[in-house]
Amino acid sequence: MHHRSIPDRILEGFNMLALLLIGFVMIFPFLYIFTVSFSSLSDFLNNDFLLWPKQWVTDAYEYILSSQNFLRSLGVTVFITIAGTIVNLFFTATMAYALARPIAGQRFFILFVLFTILFSAGMIPTYLVVKATGLLNSIWSLIIPVAISPFYLIVMRQFFLNIPEELHDAALIDGANEGQVFWKIVLPLSKPALAAFGLFYAVMHWNNYFTGILYLNDPSLWPIQVVLRQIVVINEPNSALGSTAAMLESPPPPETIQMAAILLATLPILLVYPFLQKHFAKGVMLGSVKG
Repeated sequence: MHHRSIPDRILEGFNMLALLLIGFVMIFPFLYIFTVSFSSLSDFLNNDFLLWPKQWVTDAYEYILSSQNFLRSLGVTVFITIAGTIVNLFFTATMAYALARPIAGQRFFILFVLFTILFSAGMIPTYLVVKATGLLNSIWSLIIPVAISPFYLIVMRQFFLNIPEELHDAALIDGANEGQVFWKIVLPLSKPALAAFGLFYAVMHWNNYFTGILYLNDPSLWPIQVVLRQIVVINEPNSALGSTAAMLESPPPPETIQMAAILLATLPILLVYPFLQKHFAKGVMLGSVKG
């Protein structure tokens, strides 16, 4: 039986203490948001610092969920996240598979993708392209311009290169074409990679607010992050939530509304992770090496 030395035990204890401290630093903001969102007005005003609600109230959540603007923006974000992730995975996987096959001009297309990683067009040229293609003030302006991430494309191509070539050859001998090989063999074997990149893409769409401000002039098309910006950053919860919520006789304090809005805007995307956790840890490593 291997006995660890005293320096090893001290190092292990130090590492555990450091990880616990880092974990607390990361969890504490969520705890504070949770506490303030469920605290009453008197508790919030009489306490400079709250670690747990003294009196549980749901006024802030009732106030927010009575707002049609908030619920509509939440629905818009759900649509953008689902549709955008499907578009991302479809185009990323198909192009990555094409670049993983021996095609004419393969080197040129790979260099073309790598060039977009090193050099981006910038905000103004991208805005002009979105405007010229008629996507301005459309939900699709938040999806189509970011249909493919070049970095994820390169990593997924490397993942496809790791799939044994014998499977591809055997399928062709059995009479399958390239499309059937891709849909019936390659994609089922790529679930870990698709789960990992799907989560990355979904988080990107869910947290995106800058392009919503840039491309969307109609407030009814705003995603949840733009509405959250109006509530938290600009500090205009009543104007952002609309008249439906403002009709309450005694609205909660703005601070509890802000915290409740942050929690409601963050919770849905957090709930997605446990369903993909089985594939996520494996997917983020696949394609990183080839051997």
